[in-house]
Amino acid sequence: MSIQVNDLEYTYSPGMPGETKALDGVSFEINDGSMCGIIGHTGSGKSTLLQTLDGLIKPSGGSIVLDGVSVTDPKTKLVDVRRKVGIVFQYPEYQLFEETVYEDVAFGPKNLGIEEDELDRTIRESIELVGLNYEKVKDKSPFELSGGQKRRVAIAGVIAMNPSILILDEPTAGLDPTAHRDILNMIRKIHKTRGIIIIFVSHNMGDVADMCDQVLVMDDGKIILDGSPEYVFSQKRTLDEVGLGLPPVTEILDRISEEITGFHAAALDMKEAADAIEEFLNRKKN
Repeated sequence: MSIQVNDLEYTYSPGMPGETKALDGVSFEINDGSMCGIIGHTGSGKSTLLQTLDGLIKPSGGSIVLDGVSVTDPKTKLVDVRRKVGIVFQYPEYQLFEETVYEDVAFGPKNLGIEEDELDRTIRESIELVGLNYEKVKDKSPFELSGGQKRRVAIAGVIAMNPSILILDEPTAGLDPTAHRDILNMIRKIHKTRGIIIIFVSHNMGDVADMCDQVLVMDDGKIILDGSPEYVFSQKRTLDEVGLGLPPVTEILDRISEEITGFHAAALDMKEAADAIEEFLNRKKN
């Protein structure tokens, strides 16, 4: 499974006074099994891009190919795209509506025509994969659960459709620190267990640096940076120009570099940062 996007274009209200170009020549590739972060300010084109990948909106130009299936080909059936791509929008718990957790998670697979004899197994596996106890929650109303648990149920409903690509739009938004950490660990578990492509959209630079092996930076409908977290977060000037920050650890090291002559280090996690500082201090002693 891979994603190839070439010269993607999308314009809101074409030919009208409020015409806005949301995607402008967007091209990138995401390889099988990758976790790709997408960052950019509100209005940069992230949400529009996500909706084109899932076939929710049709681009005005360019192409999207998912594992050999062209999303942009008029002959392609949307159901074939939806089988490959699962998307979880921000605050998905607000979209829960069934009387029980089981029925909510079962809604998507039923609509995709999953056979009845497979349904129970699929629902159980999906609920357990997101870290919930199947027997304890299956008959509960989702509205009795905590905010973090509701979000897990919503994600389980998408996982149950067995997508090859999972899109998560701000999956930790509004959660307390404990639930935030738990959701990130859940995403890691899904990625490791299923081996699928995960597209992770977040305003938290630390999460993106920690979770992803590829990062796309969007601004004004364009991809302005595409590469590893190490590469993208080394481009401080470009990120500054579009109002994006660095991961906290990288920001701290950058400030130290400005204050202490001879210290130059780039790191994305605390251990790397501590090692770089220790190495510098040992050099100073010698």
